[in-house]
Amino acid sequence: MTALREYERLEASGLWRRSLEDQRREVIVSVGEATLTISDMADRALTHWSLAAVVRYNPGVLPAIYHPDGDPDETLELADGEDAMIEAIERIRTAISRSRPRPGRLRLASVSASLAAVLVLLVFWLPGALQRHATQVVPDIKRQEIGQTLLRRIERVTGKACETPEGLTILNRLARRTGTGRLVVLRTGVQTTLHLPGDIILLNRDLIENYEDPAVAAGFILAEQSRATENDPLADLLRYGGPVASFRLLTTGEVSHDTLDSYAEHVLTAGRPSQDPTILLKAFDEAQVPTSPYALTLDPSGETVQELIDADPMAGKDGDPVLPDRDWVILQGICGG
Repeated sequence: MTALREYERLEASGLWRRSLEDQRREVIVSVGEATLTISDMADRALTHWSLAAVVRYNPGVLPAIYHPDGDPDETLELADGEDAMIEAIERIRTAISRSRPRPGRLRLASVSASLAAVLVLLVFWLPGALQRHATQVVPDIKRQEIGQTLLRRIERVTGKACETPEGLTILNRLARRTGTGRLVVLRTGVQTTLHLPGDIILLNRDLIENYEDPAVAAGFILAEQSRATENDPLADLLRYGGPVASFRLLTTGEVSHDTLDSYAEHVLTAGRPSQDPTILLKAFDEAQVPTSPYALTLDPSGETVQELIDADPMAGKDGDPVLPDRDWVILQGICGG
C-alpha cells in the first residue's frame, strides 16, 4: 500500500499508557509495514498495534488520542507538534477503511460480477464451494483484522499474552528468522502452537522456557506454518462456522462474535494433525533450521521421527543459529518466570 510505504521511516514522540491504572509515559512511535510500534526512550518495543485496528478516540481534536480497536483503556496521545505522524496515521486509516467491505455489498477487488453469480447460484452450491470462494477473495488486511479479533477472544480463555519490552523485540527477531508475520506467547491454553488468520502464530510458553536450544521453538513454528499451508486458518474458521459464516463474510466483510467465541474455544482443544516428513524437511531446509531438535522433542526415542533425524538438512553444516544465546535467555523470561 502506497500510504504505508510513504511513512515507513516516520517517527514521533507521544504519551502512552497500557491501562487506566497506569501512568502515561513518554514513548517513540514508528510506522512499520503493518503495525504501529510503540517503544520506550531506549528504543525497546513496548507494544505493537495493528494498523488495521487503530481507532481515533477524538477525531478533529488535539492532542490526537488513539487506541487499539476493542481496548479503549490503552491509549496513545500525539500532541499538536506531531502533525506529520497524525497525518500519516489518518491517511493510513482512511486507506484501510476504503479497502474494507461495506455492509450489504461485497467490497473486494474484482468480484462485483462474482457477487451476482453467487447470489443466483447460492442455493445450488455445496457449503465447501462457498467456503472456498470466501477464502480466496478475502484480502490480507481483512485476514489480519479477523486474526486480531480472534486473538482477543482466545485471551479471554488463556489470559493476556506474555509481554516484556526486550522479549517482544527478540520475539520479532524470531518471527523474521522463521518467516512468520507475528508470534504471540501464551501462558496456557495452547497445546504447542496454533495458527490464526493473518499469519499470527501462538506458542505455548513451554516451547521457550523448557528448552535450551531455540531450534526447538523454531521447529514448532515452521511445522505450524506448514500446517497453515495445507489447511488455511481462515478456511478452517469458515468450515467450523458453516455456510452462514462464509456468506456473511462475503456480503458484510464480518464474522459474527458468536462464531468467533465458539471457534476460539474449539480450536484450543482441537488435535494437531500429523504432517508429511518430506514437506517438513523442505520447510526446515529453506529456513536453514535443523530438524533433529524438533523431532526429538516429539519423540525422544527417535523411533517415529527417524526420517526427520536422518535427513536433517543442517547435519554437518555450520549454519547461523536461530537466535544468539543472550537473546534466547532474555526471551525465556518473556512471561515473567
